[in-house]
Order: sequence, then structure tokens, then C-alpha cells
Amino acid sequence: MRKKNIGDVRIKPRNQKKKKIILITILILLLLAFLACFFFFYLNKDKNQEKESSSPNQIEEKKLTIVDEDSNRRPIAIMIDNNVGTANHVGLQDAYITYEAIVEGGLTRIMAVFKDRTTNLIGPVRSSRHYFLDYALEHDALYAHYGWSTYAERDIKALSVNNINGLYVDSAYWRDYNYAAPHNVFTNIETLYQSAEKLGYKTTSNNWEVLNYSIDPVDLNSYNTCSEEDNTCTSDVILANNITIPYSYYETRSYQYDSTRGVYLRFMNGVAHQDRDTKQQYYYKNIIIEKVNNYSLDQEGRQDLDTTGTGDGYYITNGYARPITWHKNNRSGKTTYTYLDGTEVKINDGNTFIQIAPKQQIPTFE
Repeated sequence: MRKKNIGDVRIKPRNQKKKKIILITILILLLLAFLACFFFFYLNKDKNQEKESSSPNQIEEKKLTIVDEDSNRRPIAIMIDNNVGTANHVGLQDAYITYEAIVEGGLTRIMAVFKDRTTNLIGPVRSSRHYFLDYALEHDALYAHYGWSTYAERDIKALSVNNINGLYVDSAYWRDYNYAAPHNVFTNIETLYQSAEKLGYKTTSNNWEVLNYSIDPVDLNSYNTCSEEDNTCTSDVILANNITIPYSYYETRSYQYDSTRGVYLRFMNGVAHQDRDTKQQYYYKNIIIEKVNNYSLDQEGRQDLDTTGTGDGYYITNGYARPITWHKNNRSGKTTYTYLDGTEVKINDGNTFIQIAPKQQIPTFE
């Protein structure tokens, strides 16, 4: 009888078992590698997304903060009484552009332009003067006022200005009898829009932009080219930490630069101009001085201003000023502002006060 080859019988199963162990080990290692890759990707997913979102092609487009660029809501220009002292105005900080111009008696009046705000209380509201229409029209703004001069009445009708006059639309305004008339008329934004709709005026506009805003900061001092050798500068940049703008022998406006906040604090006749309710001093990122000819129209001293044509002025921001030239072709045309070399002025993102100042009055800078 043939003997069994004991070695053959026992070695063959042992080799198969070893192969199975190796195969299982390889499969386990592959599975562990897969799980390691999966968890590494999962744990780093947020980091990867963050990196992708910060890539040049993924950066969110920067937008202005002073207005809602996606909104076509029509601006509202409101006439503001400026014969009430320095602490009786309310709501003016919300205006994105504010104008001030001389009126009869050497006094001034303000027109505050609002957009994309729902300011609950604004005032006191006062009557219209015809040259303010020229600035309301260039914003395609609804024009809110309480009363009018004979010249303003004539021009509002002739120019078909969409106006909300408190003499005829008393629901748009109310009086606060804690204050003496006529300095006690107030309104708010939503009430004015409701009145505009009842009057059949459009409340949207695609033609409201006037100033050339810059997303990136505007640094006027960067235009300052100086030589260390002879200590001379060829730039027209002016240091403007303190600004004084006279309107008449007893009406002066001034601003003081707050370098910490990067804004100008406003003063009237040397006294801080404060909001009646918030007690906060009014402040502005930009100031434009626009010098115009003015002259009397009648025995009451009502004024007329040369708002069209061209003239001199200054753009002021971040502690510096530069001379500019303003241009306006017609009463409803938009005013453009250029430096003396002809380049258009870019305005810092922020609220702006435009001082329409008498040409013969000279502003000072320190």
C-alpha cells in the first residue's frame, strides 16, 4: 500500500490559509485608507469652501453703504426750516445728501434728500424757494415742502415738479404744538410716499444718481506731491481739519474733522448742530462747497441764485480739501464736479453736505 505524503497534505491547506489572511489584510487596509480619506475630506470641507469663497473669482462684489444700489425707490427732497437754532432739527442724519443755501434776510434754508431710509420723524418742514428745485430735479426726487414763495409756486407749476405741499396735502404733515408756528411742522418718509401715491406720482426712479461715489476709499492727500530737497509741494491739496463757510455777516457754518471716526462734525454759528431727539451732533463724510452768485429779487430780499453754468468750489473729505469746478447745463440737469485738471471728482462712500455758498464769501481752512 502507498504511504500518504504527510507533508503534502498538511502544507497545502496552510498556504491557502496564509493567502486568505494576506487578502483580508489588504482589504482591511484599503478600507481603512478609504475611511481615512473620507473623514479627512469631510472634516476639511468647511475649510476648503472657505478658501474657495475667498478666491478672486468668488469674492462678493463690494457695494455702497450710503444707498441701496439694488433699490430704485425714488428719493424725497424735504425743505427744512433753518431758523430754529442748533438743537431743534430732527431726522437729518438719515439724509444721504443735504443742501444749504441762502434765503432772504441773510438766513439759510436746508433741503435734505432721503433714499432707502424709513425715518420716522423729520423736521421742522418749511416752505419752498425756487432755486432749491434745481437740485431736487437733478435727483429726480419727490419734493416735499409746506408753503412756497411766489417764485417757487410759479416754477413748481411751470416745471411740473412732483411736489407734496402741506398747504394742500395736510395729511402728509402734522404740527407739534409744543413749538411755535411756523416752526412746528413735521413729517416722515412713509407718510410722504403714501401721499405721493395718492397724488399719482411715481415712487421709483432709475435716474436718481448725481454724485460719483467710489467703493474704494478716496484719499485726497495721495495727490500731494512734495519734494524733500526744497520742502515744496506742487499739489493743490489743502489741509482741512477745520472749515469755516460764511453766508452773511451773522450766519456761518463750520466743520471740525474727527480723525477717529473719519467724519466732519457740523457747527452753526460756532455751536454744535445737534439732533433734537438723539442729542447727537450731526456729522458728514463729505463736504462740497459750491460757490454761486446770489442777488435780491424784491423788496423783501428774496434771493435768486445762478445754479446753472459753471463755478468754483471745494471737495473736502478725510481732513483735506481740493479746489473743484462745478458744471450744470440746465435747471434739471445733473451737477458734475471736476478737479482743476478736468478729472471727475470721486466721492467717498458716506453722507454728503453740499454748501451752496455766496460767491463773494470766502471759506477758510485750517
